[in-house]
Amino acid sequence: MSIFKEFEKQCATSIGKLRQVADAMNAEMHAGLASEGGSKLKMLNSHVDKLPTGNERGLIYALDLGGTNFRVLRVQLGGRDGRVAKQEFTEVSIPPELMTATSTELFDFIAKELARFIATEGQGFFLPPGSRRELGFTFSFPVKQLSISSGTLIRWTKGFSIDDAVDKDVVVELTKALDRQGIDMRVAALVNDTIGTLAGGKYLNNDVAAAVILGTGTNAAYVERAHGLLPKSGEMVINTEWGNFQSSHLPVTEYDQALDQESLNAGEQIFEKIISGMYLGDIVRRVLCKMAEEAGFFGDTVPPKLRTRFVLRTPEMSAMHHDTSPDLAVVGSKLNDIFGISDTSFETRRVVVELCNIVATRAARLSAAGILGILMKMGKDTMDEGEKQRTVIAVDGGLFEHYTEFRSCLQSTLNELLGDEAAHVVIEHANDGSGIGAALLAASHSQYI
Repeated sequence: MSIFKEFEKQCATSIGKLRQVADAMNAEMHAGLASEGGSKLKMLNSHVDKLPTGNERGLIYALDLGGTNFRVLRVQLGGRDGRVAKQEFTEVSIPPELMTATSTELFDFIAKELARFIATEGQGFFLPPGSRRELGFTFSFPVKQLSISSGTLIRWTKGFSIDDAVDKDVVVELTKALDRQGIDMRVAALVNDTIGTLAGGKYLNNDVAAAVILGTGTNAAYVERAHGLLPKSGEMVINTEWGNFQSSHLPVTEYDQALDQESLNAGEQIFEKIISGMYLGDIVRRVLCKMAEEAGFFGDTVPPKLRTRFVLRTPEMSAMHHDTSPDLAVVGSKLNDIFGISDTSFETRRVVVELCNIVATRAARLSAAGILGILMKMGKDTMDEGEKQRTVIAVDGGLFEHYTEFRSCLQSTLNELLGDEAAHVVIEHANDGSGIGAALLAASHSQYI
């Protein structure tokens, strides 16, 4: 129990500590905006200066590429009254060999599937006379954005490795593939999933001012009142890339440090490694492994699977955390299925649930502190007397959507941090915001408006 207690102490997130994290997030955002490379936060200019208003009309396509599969959708927008009059989508798996092939092969595959989808365009979808089809492209990999409809790939993540695409404009690559397929379509907007979620949220609710992804990875975007680089609207959407946030105030343990050292990007994405779905289960596994090695937690021998990285995934951790059966039967069966550990005592299972709770609580509370940092940067952490405007944060991602304990802890922590101001700040789940968001951004940047 001393290993357990020590870990619990290191993960503690007092309200005082969370305020320090929020202050640091705010300071890093300022530094990242002030100069390129001035902070671990990239604070990328998304070149989105027109968010959807609800007046958008016409037929728009979207392509959402963010991992091992991609979605293609089409929406018919009916303006202020009709809104999203009709939408259809299809999801396509990318063959594993294409993830390490050439840029041409990957984009040709995507364009072929897009052509197949366009061919099924039926009733209820129509192009205004004299216009061509337009596309919003959600590309959730690190990109240096050059304009609303162009950007060069900085590096691949999530298992992709196509060297000849790096430093190339992904819109140019996609457009060439569309031409090869004989598709007459203009890419009107290039966005990442966080920006798409913000746009989709804003379309449904005008009070949306920021978007956060809490899934396999994590990121946040918000509306910055632009200074200097002024577009006409005086607003600019900033992609913070907050997963790379680092601060001496973050409660980092020896287990987090070991996880970081063994990762592909050691020293990077520290915030992401403490709060996102890809890593939480593995942190729990690492603590259990130490308890087994040094204190015989699971008996005389250390179950070999306890030493396998990422064998405990966050959905399984969540299932154990949410186990309400009187004898914690779910925990018992998961320990058996995942690690081959049978015959666990009730006491052992109870400790495992507690461990899941410590890791999930730290992640949720730090996420809330990050959100407070963004609210501070926007000047929306306090309200003036008599002001009625709400601030809505659109949140998407599997961790937020499916991990109930995480979600409720995030909400209660934010309320605690904001105090009397909490009534003005609302967290809303934006389901699949990124695909529809890309379509809406293509519509608001259409050449036909």
